[in-house]
Amino acid sequence: MRSSITAGFVALLMAAPAAADVTIREHRSDDTLLILGTYSFEGGKTLNLTVGIGSGAFRGPNDPPNTIWTIGDRGPNFTCGEAKTIAGVTPQACGEVRNGRVYPVPGYAPSIYRVVLLDDGTFRVTDVITLKDRDGRPLNGMPNPLSVATTETPLDGAGKRLAQDVHGIDAEGIVRLADGTFWVGDENGPSMVHFAADGKMIVRHVPHGTEADYAGARYDVKGTLPAILAKRQANRGIESMAVSPDERFLYFIMQNPLANPDAAAYRAAHNSRLFKIERATMRVAREYVYTLDDPKSFRRDPSEVRSDPRISEMMAIGTDRLIVLERSEQTTKLHEVELAGATSISGTRWDDAATRPTLEQSDLAAAGVTPVKKTLRFDTADFPAIVGKTEGMALLGDGALALINDDDFGISGGRTQIVVVRGTGIAKR
Repeated sequence: MRSSITAGFVALLMAAPAAADVTIREHRSDDTLLILGTYSFEGGKTLNLTVGIGSGAFRGPNDPPNTIWTIGDRGPNFTCGEAKTIAGVTPQACGEVRNGRVYPVPGYAPSIYRVVLLDDGTFRVTDVITLKDRDGRPLNGMPNPLSVATTETPLDGAGKRLAQDVHGIDAEGIVRLADGTFWVGDENGPSMVHFAADGKMIVRHVPHGTEADYAGARYDVKGTLPAILAKRQANRGIESMAVSPDERFLYFIMQNPLANPDAAAYRAAHNSRLFKIERATMRVAREYVYTLDDPKSFRRDPSEVRSDPRISEMMAIGTDRLIVLERSEQTTKLHEVELAGATSISGTRWDDAATRPTLEQSDLAAAGVTPVKKTLRFDTADFPAIVGKTEGMALLGDGALALINDDDFGISGGRTQIVVVRGTGIAKR
């Protein structure tokens, strides 16, 4: 299945490619590896589930030109508040637990996928690497038993409580290094996780002070991330990962502003945090502020809700030059971001949980903080063939941009779509 449309790119900012012709080609797949089966809720709906592979994407300089690495998150899941719409019923336990989330397939093991785009407008999954602990046992998608950061209560499809697990991971961002190992951004902890080429976990980096929450884990745990990150809002951790061309630095952005000091601050804030990590030491080299766009500017689904926009992907086009994927449910924007000239807040009062007002509550100009510079490069609102919830992004060998959606494992009928976009002007520097 394939389709192709061509349209004139709308230059919303003066640095955008003003008269470019942007060509989009859709790739779909009937690969049997993407079939997860059906699940029937007693008294409710039957879902046709798929394997979600589009939570993040990456292509390295030595990879074949039409090959990308992608990652799936924690498997089919939805909140108790979504249960009636998605499942047709609300599990009884949802009324008894706080922050309940339903996992119809709790045995799903988060995995990395090698995907090849074919000339006929399809794609194929050619390799699946299951994420595992150091002993080779598959990880799962269960919430971790956190006591410092907030967490959720998992339920199975029948509403029975499941155990939280230190071997759970919500794998979202992905980077593959020249040595074949992977760095993965985890939304739950939040954490940065290093995996060997065969998928075995090497080490998990978590916010300082939360190490005890991972007691008994069959992997190494290091509290190297700033302690303030434990204040992430639930389900708003690390979704993006990038690596500098020389592989000296890793980058990530928190998906949304922190709940700092509380969830009310998260809901009102637009100041998120971008980190540059020195890979050799895993120390924070720089910490910057990234300001999220006005929710009313997402043209397919404009909103008054400040927390609707979120950051789901990032890639480096040079050292300290990044492309950041900022999205709502239906609209995706790609911004080119320059770190030069922005204020580094690493190690300042903004990393102290006692600071009031917090960074998330502050006016940056009044606080003397310069955020990173953003330039809009692409907006899917101009291209209706691109479905919503785009979460993966990579540059192909010929310079075209590959975008992939997170289909939420088919719980709402979505399917994986990869689009190849030419003419954006986005390129490695």
